[in-house]
Amino acid sequence: MKESSFEKSNGDLELWKTANKIASYFGFVNQPQVISNACISGVAGCVVGKRLIDSDLYDNVVVVGADVLSRFIVSGFQSFKSLSEQPCKPFDVARDGLSLGEGIGSIILTNNESLVTSPKIVLQNGAISNDANHISGPSRTGEGLQIAITKTIGNNTDIDIISAHGTATPYNDDMESKAIYNSGLGKVPVVSTKGYTGHTLGAAGIIEIIIGVEAMKKIL
Repeated sequence: MKESSFEKSNGDLELWKTANKIASYFGFVNQPQVISNACISGVAGCVVGKRLIDSDLYDNVVVVGADVLSRFIVSGFQSFKSLSEQPCKPFDVARDGLSLGEGIGSIILTNNESLVTSPKIVLQNGAISNDANHISGPSRTGEGLQIAITKTIGNNTDIDIISAHGTATPYNDDMESKAIYNSGLGKVPVVSTKGYTGHTLGAAGIIEIIIGVEAMKKIL
């Protein structure tokens, strides 16, 4: 892997500086908020954005998720021996690791229905939980994810499909499967887009939301 300009930067690409540059470029008057929460950063941004709108603090929120690959990132996953030599196979019995990707996604959340084209896709709820189990490994019981799922869906059992994290590592997919099953959703189909996009890290969640929204639009 060639050394990128990001790796040779002098610190100008710190997250808060990048956010301020983007806000200045588009002429946004409000201070941007940076949410750096590993691979759920994009999804967490959507949850926070919804809460800001529901609290009547804002009418529109732009959520952006992005990440770049570097030697540091790749070597970190290599040290965990979590990379597959082939395109990853989420939830497959023969899965042997993840594939890294690079990307960016952005969506606009709004409470102004006149700005939304049909069919209207509604972000109904969202929850975030931390199992605080290990510095690098997920909880083997999936309790943190189960709590988030339960808080999100509430009493709603009308779930047609689940877009899972699905990294294709043995522990992650096993943990997600347990959390989904223990949440009473064991018969709901589960998909992961990482076999196509790779794991885009901080951008993964928001890219998966965009793919999910576009899929729903095609069938509504």
